[in-house]
Amino acid sequence: MADQNAPDQQPEKPEAPPKNNSTRRLIIIAVVAVLVIGAALFYWRSTFTEDTDDAQVNGNLYQVSSRVSGQVIHVDVEEQQFVHAGDPIAEIDPKDSQVALEQAQANLANAEAEYQQAVVNVPITSIQTSTTIQTSGSDVLGSQASVEQAQAQVQVNKAKVLSAAAQAQKSALDVQRYTPLVAKDVISKQQFDAAVAQAAADEGALEAAKRDVAAQEQTVNLNLQRLAQSRSNQVQSEKNGPKQVAVQQARASAALASIKVAQAKVDQAQLNLSYTRIVAPITGIVSNKSVVVGVNLSVGQSLMTIVPLTDLWVTANFKETQLKQMHKGQEVDIEVDALGGRKFTGKIEEIGGATGSSLSLFPPENATGNYVKVVQRIPVRINFTNLEQENKDFALRIGMSVEPKVRVKD
Repeated sequence: MADQNAPDQQPEKPEAPPKNNSTRRLIIIAVVAVLVIGAALFYWRSTFTEDTDDAQVNGNLYQVSSRVSGQVIHVDVEEQQFVHAGDPIAEIDPKDSQVALEQAQANLANAEAEYQQAVVNVPITSIQTSTTIQTSGSDVLGSQASVEQAQAQVQVNKAKVLSAAAQAQKSALDVQRYTPLVAKDVISKQQFDAAVAQAAADEGALEAAKRDVAAQEQTVNLNLQRLAQSRSNQVQSEKNGPKQVAVQQARASAALASIKVAQAKVDQAQLNLSYTRIVAPITGIVSNKSVVVGVNLSVGQSLMTIVPLTDLWVTANFKETQLKQMHKGQEVDIEVDALGGRKFTGKIEEIGGATGSSLSLFPPENATGNYVKVVQRIPVRINFTNLEQENKDFALRIGMSVEPKVRVKD
C-alpha cells in the first residue's frame, strides 16, 4: 500500500525545443533563399549587358602645319590654351604673298587684253577673207571678159586681114592690067603711078592687119594667163579663207585659256595670302606647340597639335566571348572614371575587323607548336549619341578610361 504522505507523481513530458533555435533556422533558410534568388536574378540580369574596363575615349588629333613658307610675325596661342574653331593661332609675314598676288592680277589683266584683241580680230579676219573671195571672183569675171573681148578683137582683125588681102590683091591686079596699057600710052603715067601706089598702100595695110592679128593673139594669151591666175587666186581664197578665220578663232580660244590659267594663278595667290593667317581647324586644346615669333617656316612644317573636345568616340576592347550578341546600333551606357562615374550615352558604330594582337607590330604565330589558347580582344567603336548636351563643359578628354555597358537584351 502506497504511502499516502508521498507527493503525487505525474508522468514526465518531453522538453520542447527552444524557440530561439527554430527562429534561427528559419532566418538562415530565408537568407539562403534570398541569396539564391538574388544570385539567380543577378546572373539573369547580367545577361542583359556586356561590359569591359578596357576602353578609352578616342579622337582625331589635328596636326596644324604651315601651307606656305615664310617668317612668323605673330603667335596668338599658348601651350594648353583652349581655342575655338576659326580662332587665329599664328600669322606669317604676308608681304611676299601680296606681291605674288599683284603679279598674278597683272598677268590676268594682260591675258584679258590679249583675249579681247583676238576676239575683235575674228570678225575682221572673216570680213577680209570674204572680201578677198569676192574680189578674186570679180577678177575671174573681169579676166574672162578680157579674154572674150581680146578673142573677139582677133576675129575682127582677121576679118580686116581678109579685107586688106582682097584689096591688096585687087590693087596688084590693077597694076598688072595697067602695066601694058601705060606702055602703049593707053593710060597716063600718073594714073599708073597712082595704081602702083595704091597697090603698095594696100599691101602695107595687109601687113599691118596681120600684125594687129598677131598682137591681139598675144593679148588673148596674156588675158588667158591672167584668167588662170585669177582662178588660182579664187581657189586659194576660198580654200584658205575659212582656215584663216579658224586660226584666228583658235588664237581667241588660246587667249581664253590663258585667261583661265591666269585666273587660277590669281586664285592660288589669294589662297596663299589667306594661308598666311593660320586659324584653328577645330575646337580643342593646344598641345605640343613649337612655333615662335621669328621662325622661318617651310610648307608642311608642323606648328602644334590641337586635341579635339567635340568629335570624340570610345574604343572598347571586348573579349571575343562577349561579342556573340553584339551588333551595330545597340545602345551603350558609358561611365567615365575621371569624372566620378559620370554617365554618357552611345551606340555601337562598328565592330573591329581584327583582334588587337593581330594588328600589333609582332602578331602571334600559333603554328610554332607552343600554342596556348588566350582569349583575344576585338576593338569596338562606340559613338556618343548626345555629346553636345552631355559634354557642354568639355570635360571629356582623349585617353580617359571609361566603362561601357552594351545592352545586348531589351
